Amino acid sequence: MEVIKIEGIKKIYTLGTQKVNALDGVDISISRNEYVAIMGPSGSGKSTLMNILGCLDTPTEGSYFLNGTDVSNMDDNMLSDIRNREIGFIFQSFNLLPRYNAMENVALPLIYSGIPRQERERRAIEALNNVGLGERMEHKPSELSGGQRQRVAIARALINRPSIILADEPTGNLDTKTSIDIMMLFEQIYKEGNTVIIVTHEEDIAKYARRIIRLRDGKIESDSTNNDRTVFN
Repeated sequence: MEVIKIEGIKKIYTLGTQKVNALDGVDISISRNEYVAIMGPSGSGKSTLMNILGCLDTPTEGSYFLNGTDVSNMDDNMLSDIRNREIGFIFQSFNLLPRYNAMENVALPLIYSGIPRQERERRAIEALNNVGLGERMEHKPSELSGGQRQRVAIARALINRPSIILADEPTGNLDTKTSIDIMMLFEQIYKEGNTVIIVTHEEDIAKYARRIIRLRDGKIESDSTNNDRTVFN
């Protein structure tokens, strides 16, 4: 079953008198429980594609079906609702609120979903235990390491049980050992039946995915199964 289907996607930005084709006729289908890496050099269009896939932006042309719903022309409120229900975001900079502890940060998306407080806390505790942070729930981001902060961000991304996990350079601020730990966690998330999409410029990180889509100059350069993927023992 297709979770994502985009057809003829174009995104044109106007800079003064110049028009820039950030995406130029992109077609992609991603099925449920795929593990995909989107790669490309700076200026290739991968960040623009991530923003469209994540319903943070809309295309200039083309269609985008998310779980069978056409989201191409939705307004900001409708996109916000879709994002909260369907997509779990994980960012390079973690995007945690400094005044909130780990449990409060993880529970935040549930507030927007109207979940009662007791249920929010129960699910946040469960999510933090699932990423190995059961002992750090009361700690604020400043009291956590980079890897622990990213685990909090992953728990928050999973809290609404979204159909897609979308990660933007998720190991960009982490050392090598911590990066491997985080990629092991993504492997676990994938094996539990989630659709995982990682946007990265790092070949070592892309090798964990089952499929690699490469962009260049706003077009798909290649889209293939990753037969050389890194496997955890």
